[in-house]
Amino acid sequence: MYVLFPIGIMYYFGTNLDSRFTVPAFWPKAENANKVPTDRDEISAELERLRARRLYNRERRLAAEAREQQQNQSQNRSQNQQDDQS
Repeated sequence: MYVLFPIGIMYYFGTNLDSRFTVPAFWPKAENANKVPTDRDEISAELERLRARRLYNRERRLAAEAREQQQNQSQNRSQNQQDDQS
């Protein structure tokens, strides 16, 4: 009993694992997966792409900060004008 029960469990779960515990289409296809660049040209192209993305995000962030700063200044001006009128 003590020996047969673990052996039975191991046999039940150990046989036919592929058909029992697999999820169809779980792993992405090779076309959809990330490809690590290995060639010198591919590495330089990837670095250029990352650099362009970083600069684009930096420009967007600086523009948003400038708009926010401009809004804060205009709010402060209008608040100062209201305080002067009071």
